[in-house]
Amino acid sequence: MRGIEIVEFACGIPNLLKTDFTDQISGGIDNWNLRQPLGVAAGVTPFNFPMVVPCWMFVMAAACGNTFVLKPSERTPSASIRLAELFIEAGFPKGVFNVVHGGKAVVDALIEHPDVAAISVVGSTPVAEYIYSESAKRGKRVQALGSAKNHLVVMPDADLDQAVDALIASSYGSAGERCMATSVAVAVGRIGDELIERLAPRVRSLRIGGGMEPDLDMGPLISAAHRAKVLGYIDAGVAAGARLVVDGRGHSVPGHEEGFFLGGSLFDDVKPDMSIYREEIFGTRSSAWCACRISRARLRSSTRTNWRTAYRSLRPTAASARAFSRQIQIGMVGINVPMPVPPAWHSFGGWKTSLFGDHHAYGEEGVRFYTRYKSIMQRWPDSIAKGAEFTMPVAK
Repeated sequence: MRGIEIVEFACGIPNLLKTDFTDQISGGIDNWNLRQPLGVAAGVTPFNFPMVVPCWMFVMAAACGNTFVLKPSERTPSASIRLAELFIEAGFPKGVFNVVHGGKAVVDALIEHPDVAAISVVGSTPVAEYIYSESAKRGKRVQALGSAKNHLVVMPDADLDQAVDALIASSYGSAGERCMATSVAVAVGRIGDELIERLAPRVRSLRIGGGMEPDLDMGPLISAAHRAKVLGYIDAGVAAGARLVVDGRGHSVPGHEEGFFLGGSLFDDVKPDMSIYREEIFGTRSSAWCACRISRARLRSSTRTNWRTAYRSLRPTAASARAFSRQIQIGMVGINVPMPVPPAWHSFGGWKTSLFGDHHAYGEEGVRFYTRYKSIMQRWPDSIAKGAEFTMPVAK
């Protein structure tokens, strides 16, 4: 549905491609601007949302007049082929939307190719930074979204039933393998003890299966290698002294004993210097979810981005939520919204090491990314004064 939403938004893109005209900006001179396509754009997308994330890119690029080359994750290659088929069925000429498969060698080829004017990527911070730096060296426009460490702040006057529902859904949905998943809860004041008491039984009761059964909460992780990585983070959290309230490492699904499954896990007493706090694990929501109790000063000084805030407050603290949303140095904030993924007519992105480049994804930001601005000044011979003019035109 999110992908369809972006398509519908792009169908109205002429309204965003309209530009400005100033009549008679100087003697006989009119000034206006254009937004023109870049040419060939490329995109590198992750495994976790193989339909909607490409739609962030190729739909917006094509609507702005560009052709597009998509390099999807090698872990989920099939969805991109179906998207290309649907694109052609919708009436677009062949060659406007192209799909190439492969790993780093294919990404490097797109970076190096002189005809590729812009690259958009969603991935880990190291991958995003690599593609940004290598592409920028070659003069390409880059929009590179990296990792995030999403925080959910639970205020002392929060409705704990709603807070727990929000944490369970945002932390463990999609087995935690989404960049908007909550991985750290910051319990302000004494509310932390009751929050943990309510969360623990909910985590233990998560319904986990192969994916085809009805009424499941979680399926498997993407691969054996990723499961091993998440297990390593849980082990590291225990070794660092965090308290593992719920341990999902021994979980097994009947009939899928060799599957890439982990049960839900829950940590408490997590410190800001621990790896399970600092690093995006992309699966820790299902296996090493953290409940932290840290000071406001440490919270404000975090170097990570894309925090969420869950305020369930009375009027006296509504002002603090409003102030927080304006002062916190992050790219996206939700107030009583645990996963604030904007609709297509807004934009998606982070700050700091969650975004390399100047533009967020889709929405008006996407239009700016996939077009170049051109300013045109025009005057006709019958309005040109005789003699050389040694000054720039000025408004009159």
